[in-house]
Amino acid sequence: MKEKKLRRLGELLEESVANQEIAGGNLCVIHNGQELYYAQAGYSDIANKRKMERDSIVRLYSMTKPITASAVMLLVERGIVDLLDPLEKYFPEFSNTMVTADRKADIGAIKAKRSITIRDCMNMTSGLPYGCDADPSSRDVGKVFDELDQRLYSQNPMTTVELARRLGSCRLDFQPGEGWRYGTSADVLGAVVEVASGMHFGEFLEKEFFRPLGMKDTGFRVSDDKRDRLTVVYESTPDGLIEYHGNHLGICNHMDTKIAFESGGAGLVSTLEDYRRFTQMLMQKGSYEGNEILAPKTVEYMTNCHLQPNQQIMMKDWENLYGFSYGNLMRVLVDPSLTVFNGSVGEYGWDGWLGPYFANMPKEDTTFLMMVQRKDSGTFTLTRKLRNALAAAME
Repeated sequence: MKEKKLRRLGELLEESVANQEIAGGNLCVIHNGQELYYAQAGYSDIANKRKMERDSIVRLYSMTKPITASAVMLLVERGIVDLLDPLEKYFPEFSNTMVTADRKADIGAIKAKRSITIRDCMNMTSGLPYGCDADPSSRDVGKVFDELDQRLYSQNPMTTVELARRLGSCRLDFQPGEGWRYGTSADVLGAVVEVASGMHFGEFLEKEFFRPLGMKDTGFRVSDDKRDRLTVVYESTPDGLIEYHGNHLGICNHMDTKIAFESGGAGLVSTLEDYRRFTQMLMQKGSYEGNEILAPKTVEYMTNCHLQPNQQIMMKDWENLYGFSYGNLMRVLVDPSLTVFNGSVGEYGWDGWLGPYFANMPKEDTTFLMMVQRKDSGTFTLTRKLRNALAAAME
């Protein structure tokens, strides 16, 4: 690595804060298992002048998904879960799954040709969308999530398993396995882990991953003694950054109520330091500091793409994923000539709605990890600039 060029990452982070693109953020680059570079800039809470720090707690949103995939794969390697298990094995509500008859017009539904499998959920080929669009299946899911949000602060909040069961009555966007669409599959998988393990999803993750990895600030809740480290979420407006206090996808923004829905797709909070440990466990073929969390062959399978050509074509509208395939709730780079930033074959990772991002690059034995908290970010302009600056620093 070229040290001088690595420093450009910190400069870009500072520039993004100065331009009010983000309130604050931090990042690190790990090479050959060692942290080569760390940078932080800006604030985790502008109003109270709390700086972004290494231990600032962020909402991962969809960067929860790779951890959920790891939990499923742990049950797979133990012979508890089979990737071809039908969802109705865990939730009878999926035994009569229906598919929307017309993706544009709400004119009823037809019977699914086969069951949704665990594998379908791991690869987002289940047909279960999010509830954010206007098509019929998305509207079905949206009604479930609307109720989830409405009950968030009630005496009867929706649980992880209840959400999965309710999704079983929603129409699918396509026949199971016949397409690809990003959606609620990971939330269903969190519930599968709960049923298959006999433990609450969060308890399973704590026992099998967080405690062995030393991820002491990661979970579905923020205790009172850590609340001052929870970052504020910001929204970009024409007048600059403003605080965002809304709940999204059933996730409690302020983490100030009982969390009954432990979302496998979006619910975890963590820190840069904690998530770094998870990424290094994957980079080190399932082991970290002498503890084997997953078997090497399990990690090898988990970090490969698993889409068929007819499924792959449905990713064409995701410009940030040009050149990538998908598998086990993560992107996997297959053709660097098509990407919108400088990457390498075989790299994998994911991002989150508020901007957290990670990429493991086995070819270079390098990890890039960033934490920010800005609404509607995902892989955004800053992410791509940082990836290109990192590529320039590689020898």
